[in-house]
Amino acid sequence: MSTSADPLAALATLPGVADSVDSVRKAVDRIYGHRVMRRRSNEITSEAALRGARASAALYGADWALEEVRRRSDFSGEGEPRTVGAALRLTAEAGQLLSVWRQSPLRVLARLHLVAAGGERPDEAVGRPRLAGETAEEPLTSAPLPDAAEVAGRLEGLAGLLIAGSEAPALVTAAVVHGELLALRPFGSHNGLIARAAERIVLVGSGLDPKSVCPAEVGHAELGPAACAEALDGYVSGTAEGVAAWIAHCGRAVELGVRESTAVCEALQRGAA
Repeated sequence: MSTSADPLAALATLPGVADSVDSVRKAVDRIYGHRVMRRRSNEITSEAALRGARASAALYGADWALEEVRRRSDFSGEGEPRTVGAALRLTAEAGQLLSVWRQSPLRVLARLHLVAAGGERPDEAVGRPRLAGETAEEPLTSAPLPDAAEVAGRLEGLAGLLIAGSEAPALVTAAVVHGELLALRPFGSHNGLIARAAERIVLVGSGLDPKSVCPAEVGHAELGPAACAEALDGYVSGTAEGVAAWIAHCGRAVELGVRESTAVCEALQRGAA
């Protein structure tokens, strides 16, 4: 497939992107080669899921300590508990939707919104993109909100690219999915949580991180909201430099997620966790 017929692959040729892709691949290979991964990968996967959900909730305004998330069981309250609960549900659901994603990304996104909303919004607003006149909020961007017609068109275009397949590296595809969903804010709520869950689905489903032990959400939270917002502005600008910077930002987030799971591996190896 030529890059002219494969827009995602074309993005991989932007300056600096190949270096980001190579750096991420080396980082992922290191964690998968860790001796603890050979014996206790299920524990690393579970811990990565918990830490990823905590980090995603933090970026959405509910910055709880990890031990608080681990300790709590009631996430039905208003405000921050509901946000943390949504992040936990999305992380759990993401792993169940890999096969559906390959056939119908839009169906998966609708499901993710349904899971995230958890009954907190009117039924008619859940599980579908915004209609004309409906608004959305996302703390990581203040860019103008695209109207419903633009959202529908761009979502269809993105889904078409994903279903058609691409020779683009997993990092590039994951970054574009993440960036588009943050930029479009297609749902009335939880767009950031959904965008990060979709990024996880791409990284896992692509084979880059099949055991889901590289929580990019942790990296995004560590880089911080301001850095995420700045990088997203570059993506929204549509310039080659801006898009490349966003892909690099997402790559760094994956690498920081790898570092987090490596620390967990080391703790398990020492018997400290």
